[in-house]
Amino acid sequence: MTDRTIILPPSMKLLAERAGYAPAVKVGATVYCAGQVGRTPALQVIADPEAQFVAAWENLRLVLAEAGCTFEDVVEMTTYHVEMRQHMAVFRAVKDRTFPRGTCAWTCIGVTELAHPGLLVEIKCVAVAGA
Repeated sequence: MTDRTIILPPSMKLLAERAGYAPAVKVGATVYCAGQVGRTPALQVIADPEAQFVAAWENLRLVLAEAGCTFEDVVEMTTYHVEMRQHMAVFRAVKDRTFPRGTCAWTCIGVTELAHPGLLVEIKCVAVAGA
């Protein structure tokens, strides 16, 4: 088996237990992050769109930090958006003040729904430690 480490921040233990997946897996220097959403550690979806987007980025930051990475180490990102046209301006504003601009490949996809009602965005990425 390769050098594979499950990344599980302590505040996401309930998520891993209930959902049955790891927030990220690190293989060598590469970190594969599962989609992060805007919910609390108690798995409550945050209703306010801007607050939900902030929480999604913070959850991603937490997973990356547990893997020894920062946003600067992200090389590829995919975001999935419910009601993209309605919320994209707010999402971009949060992204622009949180995530370094122009540092990774980014694909943005509109979807009809995510795993739980009320979720508006899911952020998935690949990072390389020290990239």
